[in-house]
Amino acid sequence: MSAVLCSIKEEIAYIQFNRPESMNALNAELMKELCMCLKEVSGNGEVKMVVLSGAGPVFSAGGDIKQMLSQMDEAQFSSIMDTISDIALAFYSMPKLTIAAIHGAAAGLGLSIALAADFVLCETDSKVAMNFIGIGLIPDGGGHFMLERRLGPVKAKKVIWDGKVMSGTEAAEMGLADRAVASGTIKEEIDYLIQELQHKPLEAMIKTKKIMADLNRPQLLKTLELEKQGQLKMRETDDHREGIKAFLEKRKPVFNQ
Repeated sequence: MSAVLCSIKEEIAYIQFNRPESMNALNAELMKELCMCLKEVSGNGEVKMVVLSGAGPVFSAGGDIKQMLSQMDEAQFSSIMDTISDIALAFYSMPKLTIAAIHGAAAGLGLSIALAADFVLCETDSKVAMNFIGIGLIPDGGGHFMLERRLGPVKAKKVIWDGKVMSGTEAAEMGLADRAVASGTIKEEIDYLIQELQHKPLEAMIKTKKIMADLNRPQLLKTLELEKQGQLKMRETDDHREGIKAFLEKRKPVFNQ
């Protein structure tokens, strides 16, 4: 079974994380498939809009903890970080209007990817969290860049440092999401948004996006490289090991560094 589903209907591409049994946790297989899918869609001149969602009860619980626990050497982890960077760059800069449809939970790397979309919609009772701090890590997938452009540096730092779970309503009020919609209505609201956009000059909107993406590309690339270096270092800390252990033991971590 494919870890990522992709279908194209007329001028709209629908991309879906497809590991519902694992809350769409992002493992290496899913990320490789997602990266390939994004690049294929990006190069499809017929597609004008892209909708990213998750199969099952949640959008994505973030990075796959089980894979984090595997004995990856630095080269293997570096390769995964490169794939994450490719995903962020491809989704943020693709010459399409992009929509992230969040239901259930969007956490960690899953949230970083969602925030790269042009339009982020979430349900009011969604659980949204940039929660890397809970396991002694830093945001990746361009999370620093995405948060800063939506919130500004001061609020972005606080969201990262707090790592708390927010409702969809709170996320929209803060500016993380563009709109919070009633629980159970995300599909209908996405359809409404698509209809709104189809009455606009899409080529002009996409051209504006491309100009802004090109201007911001150097900063995003630099952010992704710094996140890669930082994450490699954080994985070696006692705090990260304690964070993972506490997560598995379902207790509050005790950080010392």
